[in-house]
Amino acid sequence: IGWFSTGRDEAARQLLQVVRERIQSGEIEGEIAYIFSNQEPGESRDSDSFFELVHSYRIPLVCLSSKRFQATQDVAATAKVETSPRWRLQYDREIMRKLQGFSADLCVLAGYMLIVGEEMCYRYDMINLHPAAPGGPKGSWQEVIWTLIENKSKESGVMMHLVTPELDRGPVITYCTFPITGEPFDRYWQEMSRRPVAELKKEQGENNALFRLIRQHGDAHSLCRG
Repeated sequence: IGWFSTGRDEAARQLLQVVRERIQSGEIEGEIAYIFSNQEPGESRDSDSFFELVHSYRIPLVCLSSKRFQATQDVAATAKVETSPRWRLQYDREIMRKLQGFSADLCVLAGYMLIVGEEMCYRYDMINLHPAAPGGPKGSWQEVIWTLIENKSKESGVMMHLVTPELDRGPVITYCTFPITGEPFDRYWQEMSRRPVAELKKEQGENNALFRLIRQHGDAHSLCRG
């Protein structure tokens, strides 16, 4: 398994821990051949904690900072090629170059905060853990949760799907759904109804109580599906 993760939060560490435990118990027949992150040591406290966990497991770690890579590109690299900036194509090619010495039958995107370009989609067999049910909101987990709130959705979900050039719409492998109304959600929905969502999003961001509760339930289901 090739494991791709930005390692930006506790959930990223928990996912890796759960999968490694299941490998050790024999429930998952395989091993993690390498871990790739688009952050490098020193970029954030959370990713540094993730790297410490990876080192404790003695799994090879490959890092290439997407932020620093973008900063080295000239203005022309910001021009879009179809839907992605040109620098992203160059970045993906550099990732593939760095991973040439490794072999994996399957790559797993678990908390990887970048969209994978078309060339990488065709180079590797990849699956993605996406924090929404099939047909649900696209994008990062932050974008998904705010879309659910804006749409006053009654349920959310988690799915594993094949990675294709179409964002978050590859063939579904497995999924689950869970309600985001009823207890303990309703009181927070009531609070949200008193002010415009855009205003709360700007003011509170990820600290919004309903946002955090939906994230908490999503993470719990992600770990179960893992």
